[in-house]
Amino acid sequence: MNEQLLPRVGNYKKLLSYQKSNVIFEITYYFCHTYLQRGDRTIDQMVQAARSGKQNIIEGSAASATSSKTEIKLLNVAKASLQELLEDYEDYLKTRGHRQWEENSVELEAMRRLGREHNDAHFFMELIKVRPPETIANMAIVLIKQADYLLFRQLQRLADDFVSKGGFSERMMRVRKEKRGY
Repeated sequence: MNEQLLPRVGNYKKLLSYQKSNVIFEITYYFCHTYLQRGDRTIDQMVQAARSGKQNIIEGSAASATSSKTEIKLLNVAKASLQELLEDYEDYLKTRGHRQWEENSVELEAMRRLGREHNDAHFFMELIKVRPPETIANMAIVLIKQADYLLFRQLQRLADDFVSKGGFSERMMRVRKEKRGY
C-alpha cells in the first residue's frame, strides 16, 4: 500500500475554486476603488469578503495534509464570504436602480460561458475596464455563483473522501500498522 503519512497536498493554485476566487478578488478591488465613494465602508467590507474567499481556500488547502476538519471548515468560510460579497453586489444594483441579469438572458448566458472558459484574472480585468459598473457588478455575480458551485462540489468531495478514507488520525493508524506489518 505504501500510504504516506503526510501526502503532498495543498497546491491551491491548481484549484478552480481558488482561480475563480482570485478573479473575483481582483474585480472587486477594481470595482470598489473605481465606482464606490471614497470613505464608504462598503469598500472595505466588499474587498475583505473577496479576500476572505480567496485566502480561506489557501489556508484550507495548506491544512489539508493533517486536518480534514480544518480544510472543510475553511472552505465553508470561503463559501460564506463569497455569499456575503454576492449580497453586496446585488445591493449595489438594487440601490442604484440597475437591472440584475435575469435567468436565461443573453448577457447572463454569455457571462456563464466566459466564466466556464476562463479563470485568468488578466482576461477579466481587460474586459471590465471598458464596461459600466452595473455590467461589472453583474459579471461579478455570475463569477461568485460559479465559485460557490465549485466550492460546494469541493466540499462534497472532501466529505465523501472523509467518509470513505477517514482523516489524519485514521491515516496515522494505517501507516503505523503497515510499518509494523499488520
